[in-house]
Amino acid sequence: MPQKAHNPHSPHSPADAGNQGLIRIYAINDAMNQLILSHLDPRAWRAEPPSVSRGGRTVAAIFAHLHNNRLVWLKHSAPHLKRPEPLDPAGCTMKQAASAHKKSGEQCLLMLSDALSGKPNRRVTRFFRGSWAPIWPANVTMFAYMFSHEAHHRGQILMLAHQLGYRLPDETAYGIWNKLWRRAVRGMQRSG
Repeated sequence: MPQKAHNPHSPHSPADAGNQGLIRIYAINDAMNQLILSHLDPRAWRAEPPSVSRGGRTVAAIFAHLHNNRLVWLKHSAPHLKRPEPLDPAGCTMKQAASAHKKSGEQCLLMLSDALSGKPNRRVTRFFRGSWAPIWPANVTMFAYMFSHEAHHRGQILMLAHQLGYRLPDETAYGIWNKLWRRAVRGMQRSG
């Protein structure tokens, strides 16, 4: 008996399951930012970076950059989604950054969920990173860029805090990988 052709847009397709895993990973991405913000020494927030003469950013400015970049992605790739207010790199507080990241992270999850759904009527079909970059199709490449951009700057934040003498506790710095990734892997194993 001939096998029925597999529909790649079926809610139970392997592609859909993989994309759901990517969405969970992006949710963990924001949990990493929140973990750092909740354990960062407040003195590190505005401390002058060693590279300030070469245009180095403070920890506050890096967190503002991450949030504000999310707003650009949302504005041009998912204009139907509500965007929170931008953060002022020179004036935002840690509490404001945590709240803003939570809001923009939730909206980016909605954007990614739509983009990766594979539905023919999805609203997010292109990924606009900024005026300096070409527009990409909204697919797994979009996820990869969004995640790697934030991971790059998270590494800068951890390194900068350490250089400034405000190293995060090991249970926080390693908790990003050990605790949060274990949770993500368990969730993917249950759904896969």
